[in-house]
Amino acid sequence: MGALAYLARRFVAGENMADALIAVHALNSKGVAASLDLLGEDVSSKEDALIAQKAYLELLHQINAKNAKSNVSLKLTQMGLDVDEEFCYATVKAIVEEAGSYKNFVRLDMEGSAYTARTISMFMRLFKDHKNVGAVLQAYLHRSENDAKALAAIKAPVRVCKGAYKESSSIAFMSMNDIRNSYKSMVQILIEGGSKVAIATHDEKLITWALDWTQDNHIPKDQFEFQFLYGLKRSRAKDLASQGYQVRTYIPFGTHWMPYFFRRLRERKENVFFVLKGLFED
Repeated sequence: MGALAYLARRFVAGENMADALIAVHALNSKGVAASLDLLGEDVSSKEDALIAQKAYLELLHQINAKNAKSNVSLKLTQMGLDVDEEFCYATVKAIVEEAGSYKNFVRLDMEGSAYTARTISMFMRLFKDHKNVGAVLQAYLHRSENDAKALAAIKAPVRVCKGAYKESSSIAFMSMNDIRNSYKSMVQILIEGGSKVAIATHDEKLITWALDWTQDNHIPKDQFEFQFLYGLKRSRAKDLASQGYQVRTYIPFGTHWMPYFFRRLRERKENVFFVLKGLFED
């Protein structure tokens, strides 16, 4: 258990808000912004969802009070999506409105494919009246290119990632080449549609492609940003920031670190190599 906790500390900022904000300030000093994620998901009661909501409201207050350059990311199942959708909407709406009062931003994380449609639907509903909320799309899902077109049509801010959950070949691409092609297509669709895009990947082939494509097409640097997970690609993030690119690190924290950590090891075999390789990267 001690060894597992040691590994997790590389990728999880700590168990409390103070630890997380220390990590944010360390990144900010290198020109890198953050997105804080209070770990937790799949709550089974309104009471637990309200506890998570209260923590996010306090987190937004602390970010503002400490002048930290960070937004927040949250999962809808942590806010009661499986308990009551209307309750979940109201719970998240309060967080988005609080973030708006601080001129801050809330990203709705994407979970497994069972939640894709409901998460996008919830995002669309929130985005109608609150422009400080963003979506996430997973490039390995067959449906995502069409979702990208729908979100580009409303100029929604979107984070594009490959996808970390184990999915069936009936709904997801299995080959890395297909996933990369989907990723590129989605980024192009979104940026050309006017969306602010978060290019969330540690894949050097995709990072290099994104740099070349945005330069060749004269895409303003404020229309996209690169995003990395906490503990990974630290030198790359600092280097990109020094070149004037917007860079953000996704920082998970909290006591519920084990599901987050083990999901990345268990659900896609390449993540085992990915995490171990990250231990030896700067």
